[in-house]
Amino acid sequence: MKRVMVVGCPGAGKSTFSRRLGSVLNEEVYHLDKLFWLPGWVMREREEFIEMQQKVMNQESWVIDGNFGATLPVRLEKADTVIWLDPPREVCLYRILKRYVQNRNKTRPDMGEGCEEKLDFEFIKYVWNFHYDKRPKLKERLHKAAAHKNIHIVKSTIEAERFLDNLQIIKQGSTL
Repeated sequence: MKRVMVVGCPGAGKSTFSRRLGSVLNEEVYHLDKLFWLPGWVMREREEFIEMQQKVMNQESWVIDGNFGATLPVRLEKADTVIWLDPPREVCLYRILKRYVQNRNKTRPDMGEGCEEKLDFEFIKYVWNFHYDKRPKLKERLHKAAAHKNIHIVKSTIEAERFLDNLQIIKQGSTL
């Protein structure tokens, strides 16, 4: 588990999980939102964004959190492990609402500098429809890669906790 990508619907817990995973693995975590968004929610130029990802992916090891479907195949090719956080959409929706309340007028650490937390109807609709609009394509891409990647599908907070706890036990055992 040297090159890990964490994917899932907004609100699935990718950033929180990735930070904990990075801590367990003692690896730096790269949040695609932080690479993509410039201050004031301005999108970075596509080529520059791809180049930044390439720099990260050329490293020996990493944890990258985020979807960004247009560049997902490149990350998928370089990753050895994929963790798909796939909770019910109601959970994701609840979490983005909670995140908004907790971070209003602030920029989260996993977000581009100067991008204060925001929430609008289009984003709520995107999250609600993710399971119909984006999930099937993600599932198809991961299914195709399953022959040469370690793919873990995590459907709940309890499963995420178990995964991280088990990984911590394995890591501790390997250092004895």
